[in-house]
Amino acid sequence: MNTKAADSDAVIQCDGLHFAYNGDPVLTDVTFSIAPRDFVSVVGPNGGGKTTLLRLILGLLNPQRGTIHVLGKSPEQVRPLVGYVPQHFIFDMHFPIRVIDVVLMGRLRGVSRLGRYSKDDQQAALAALGEVEMDSFARRHIAELSGGQRQRVLIARALASDPKLMLLDEPTAHVDTVTQTELMNILTGLNQRMTVLMVTHDAAFVSPYVKSVLCVNRKASIHPTDQLTGEMIMDIYGDDVRYVRHDHPRWDAHQGESSHE
Repeated sequence: MNTKAADSDAVIQCDGLHFAYNGDPVLTDVTFSIAPRDFVSVVGPNGGGKTTLLRLILGLLNPQRGTIHVLGKSPEQVRPLVGYVPQHFIFDMHFPIRVIDVVLMGRLRGVSRLGRYSKDDQQAALAALGEVEMDSFARRHIAELSGGQRQRVLIARALASDPKLMLLDEPTAHVDTVTQTELMNILTGLNQRMTVLMVTHDAAFVSPYVKSVLCVNRKASIHPTDQLTGEMIMDIYGDDVRYVRHDHPRWDAHQGESSHE
């Protein structure tokens, strides 16, 4: 069971967090903590504040009120210790960038003034590719890869800096079910040594893998996965939603009752 971590131990600690765009509130009085080596799925409706919360954790935005600490410090202070996998990777399909070059971007903070990567950088990048089973593709052009393979490369890029916290924005979107399963297995393995937090719209698919679910819709609440109910999902998404637990009898959030397939 996931329990709230003490402030000094929490990987992420938010207290009374408020954020608004041009006066329009997006997050209001958000308070939660995430313990070391938790595997958290962030769920909620579009416009509910999920991506904004990620940007606050990354230190790309600053809260108007309240506090946020990552690994016990301000987000800006620990950026090198946080790996990030964006939802979209935009690049010129005709630009001759190789897989290894993409992963080496995760080592840019350690690049010398001459703009050269060290042997340690090269080894770290290859090791990261090995963790996602893409080392044999290191010299391939990124445009030659499938969508699922590119996602693995982006995970490797985030791993190259040896992070303590991994943030992912919809990592299983736009890939087939087999690839989704492969990606979730990779993240489960990484969770053995780091905290993983991922935004997803498919709470049902990820429920067998994650340990906790962070529900975000202006406010936020975190629950152990095995305690998430149809009523909780309805509170977040509204009435017209169906939540199917793959590892348990089906929860019909609209009806609020359990039924077997």
